[in-house]
Amino acid sequence: MPALKATLISGHVTWVGVVPARDLTLSSCPRDRLHLTFAGPEGEDHAGLTRPSCLRVTAQYEPGTEIRNTRQLSIVSAEDLEAIRRKVGTEFFDPGWIGATMVVSGIPDLTFLPPSSRLQFEDGATITVDMENRACTLPVQVIEADAPGHGRTFMAAARGRRGVTAWVEREGIVRIGDEVRLHVPDQRTWRGH
Repeated sequence: MPALKATLISGHVTWVGVVPARDLTLSSCPRDRLHLTFAGPEGEDHAGLTRPSCLRVTAQYEPGTEIRNTRQLSIVSAEDLEAIRRKVGTEFFDPGWIGATMVVSGIPDLTFLPPSSRLQFEDGATITVDMENRACTLPVQVIEADAPGHGRTFMAAARGRRGVTAWVEREGIVRIGDEVRLHVPDQRTWRGH
């Protein structure tokens, strides 16, 4: 019996980009397509099969511990970006400001997809959702550089709307306009808390 079930929910890719050098800036640069490999998107500085541990996992590891890279991509919904834009008060909100790898429209509540959900694209490329990508202070300076006076409101505006981190399960090409289908784990909600 399959452990993942296909849903009737689908969306479309509206933007893709890569962060070429995160030591220089968090900003991602737009592309017309992403070539996804098992190490992540080609040209993405967050790519790699492993990575040094970060703030997300300080309860488990000392900072800088080499761990599996489950943060190869940062996916955000077009609908959440629009809500962030309204709260920040800009006419436009560039996904590159927050280091997004991909913007998807049409998948409701994307930031809270169950971990291990799959997003499968037209040519078969598939990514696995790791967890919520929490709002952080890193985009503030990037936003301020392009939209002075608006970066300081980003943290509050992005809370619960920052999308998810994910990793590549099946290689392939993702293009702007591609359909993406949602598959979720076939299990009940955890009640252990």
